[in-house]
Amino acid sequence: MKVEALAIPDVKLLTPRVFGDDRGFFLETYNSRTFADAGLPTEWRQDNHSRSARGVLRGLHYQLTDPQGKLVRVTRGRVFDVAVDIRRSSPSFGQWVGAELSDENQAMLFVPPGFAHGFVVLSDVADFCYKCTTLWHQQSDRSLLWSDPAIGIDWPLDGLTPQLAGKDAAAPLLADAEVFA
Repeated sequence: MKVEALAIPDVKLLTPRVFGDDRGFFLETYNSRTFADAGLPTEWRQDNHSRSARGVLRGLHYQLTDPQGKLVRVTRGRVFDVAVDIRRSSPSFGQWVGAELSDENQAMLFVPPGFAHGFVVLSDVADFCYKCTTLWHQQSDRSLLWSDPAIGIDWPLDGLTPQLAGKDAAAPLLADAEVFA
């Protein structure tokens, strides 16, 4: 597996080796030794799976108590996935990185604790799977406004109006949000 640091080095793009033939393919999405060697978590507490239609934008989500690290991937379709550094003490505070994840490129993104996370669906439908380092904690669940100009995410919407959950549409700007020290 190839593990690359993105422009914010704590966020990693993982590209597994895919072995394919006329029967289909095989790939390894997690190996504790490979992850440990790359300095990534080796213990996961929760697995999630969502299905969304084109233009659905989920995020930018994080939780204040027991912040989650996430290993995200797409098993069907294509998304643009984003991580925003919301650690006030970080030199990259308020900056974002993004990557296209799809069932074709099989890429995965590791989003560490202390980051807000979101994605927009670029295909007709997308199945999005992710492992979390901690359990979901409803009381500390937070969102940042996906379109905050101070963050300036270049979402590849291509004329689409994103479909948002109510909490995401009403999310605060980074300047008004509770973030990490």
